[in-house]
Amino acid sequence: MSDDLKLTEQEWHRKQAIDLFNFTWTLIDKPDRTSDEDDLMIRAAHASRFHWGVVGVVVNFLRGDWQIAHVYTLLHQPQAAVHYAQCCLDQCLANSIGDFDLAYAYEGVGRAYACAGQTAEAQQYQRLAEQAGDQISEEEDRQLFQKDLAVGPWFDL
Repeated sequence: MSDDLKLTEQEWHRKQAIDLFNFTWTLIDKPDRTSDEDDLMIRAAHASRFHWGVVGVVVNFLRGDWQIAHVYTLLHQPQAAVHYAQCCLDQCLANSIGDFDLAYAYEGVGRAYACAGQTAEAQQYQRLAEQAGDQISEEEDRQLFQKDLAVGPWFDL
């Protein structure tokens, strides 16, 4: 008997959201993804966000939107990247969510604009990300964010 059969509907959606989010990261980190894996990465990120939409809270929604934006940025699809990055940032601002999530929201918007070739906007959000990153309360989270912010893709800003 599968463990999934023992879960409530809510537990099952939560498990799917987490597993798909993590699966998306394995594809993000894979250096030699195929075109089929790129498509799978998009579908997995959206599926994770769907399941969070059923059982999650705002922080799960915005992190899911951030991951979707990140995937589209990596795949050089700027229109979708900007859309989902802005959704993430809008949720942070509307719900007064700061710290780690706000820093990554600014970072996501900045990278999406960089992907779109909108250099001025990308630089503006990159600066906002740096400022928000400096305000992350947990030292380990702050260091992780600063490390992530320093690496690509910034599309040669």
